[in-house]
Amino acid sequence: MSIQQLPEIRLAQESDVPAIHAMLYEIAAATGSEDKFKSSAEDIARDGFGPSPAFEAMIATDGLTPVALCLYFPSYSTFRGQPGFYIQDLYVTPSHRGGGFARTMVQTVARHARSQGRAYIRLSVDAENMIGQRFYEKLGMRHAQDEKIFVLDGTAFTALADTK
Repeated sequence: MSIQQLPEIRLAQESDVPAIHAMLYEIAAATGSEDKFKSSAEDIARDGFGPSPAFEAMIATDGLTPVALCLYFPSYSTFRGQPGFYIQDLYVTPSHRGGGFARTMVQTVARHARSQGRAYIRLSVDAENMIGQRFYEKLGMRHAQDEKIFVLDGTAFTALADTK
């Protein structure tokens, strides 16, 4: 990546779906979670670019090549009394890592959030991803010691939803 040709960061469009899906798969592969990765490009298109989008994403391109992704969705804090964004996924291709590029992606989302009247960003990071944890701390994020993330999915989700 040359100084003259810095990647362009922009709001993702439906034409970015194949690249978004590929980068999401790379996250799964990097964390050893390929077997858990079930989404398809069709899921991403439907849920991100259909009539009621469940998420937005910033994508970076170097020329015509997608090189980074930050996927997020609206969040609301009842304690703060303010809306924010929850970052679900952040990915930068190995060729563009280092030198603050991931920081620029998160900063772009923060600016986008502020432009929409949102006041915070939340995210979770894999408990074993020490590099990611240090990165987020350097951004000024803090680990919420008073919270634990719980997940209801799979058969437990179905059982609860089907209980009469």
